[in-house]
Amino acid sequence: MEAYEKATAYKVFRTILGPIYKFWYNPKIIGKENIPKEGRFIIVGNHIHIMDQCNVIAATKRVIHYMAKKEYFDPQYKEGHHGWFFRSAGCIPVDRTIKDEEATHAALEVLQHDHALGLFPEGTRNGLKEARARELYDEYLTEENISFEDFYQKAKKNRTSFVNYLEELMKQEFITKDEWIDNIATAEEYVEMLLKERRITKEEYYDHIFLPFKFGAVSMSKKTGSPIIPFVITGDYKFRSKNLTIRIGKPLDPEEDLEKANHVLEETMREMVKENDRMNGK
Repeated sequence: MEAYEKATAYKVFRTILGPIYKFWYNPKIIGKENIPKEGRFIIVGNHIHIMDQCNVIAATKRVIHYMAKKEYFDPQYKEGHHGWFFRSAGCIPVDRTIKDEEATHAALEVLQHDHALGLFPEGTRNGLKEARARELYDEYLTEENISFEDFYQKAKKNRTSFVNYLEELMKQEFITKDEWIDNIATAEEYVEMLLKERRITKEEYYDHIFLPFKFGAVSMSKKTGSPIIPFVITGDYKFRSKNLTIRIGKPLDPEEDLEKANHVLEETMREMVKENDRMNGK
């Protein structure tokens, strides 16, 4: 059975789990009307939490076939013990270690049958991975009075994009190595402090809000004539969150020039993040 045919389980899960999700996280969803009620489209957003796709699923009756890393489907990985759930929901497994032609073919087939595809153009969650943390620790922190385990426990909640930005600032000697060491475990808070103190501009802050966008979404949009629906997520995933905000933007038409299309997508989403921040008084 093809991924785009697996709609029954998806609808059952959404009906049962959707109200529970909404009650628990209390997401504020803006722009639901921008999701087409029929026809093909690609919905793309920033990726900050494992639950990100649930916000879009809760916002529309359309079945969204998400592309997800293959580890979610394979029980040999710790994330793969619920692979049946992802398969039943019509998700498409992607091997991120290679150029996965099989996954691309499955995604294009979803669109060619006038269904909806979901993906994250950053390619991975924007949260500090253990491998990147180990790289930073080995290069800069081995002589400090902190174990890797303690460092990673504190640092793993930071966005990788902000961690990378602080490393750039240190290498540019904009901040000292001591400042970097003192603040890398709380990189996101420190970048926000630099903004409040006007040591960096708002433009510089928002330029580092995402990881670099990959070209999968704009490429498939061009190949299939599918509009791209951008969405952004800001705030915290907490019980009855007061600031978890999802903004769904208007469709972007397919572009011939992929560089331009990717730039337009990223800039559109960056402006949407700014709108959320203004609305939430940030």
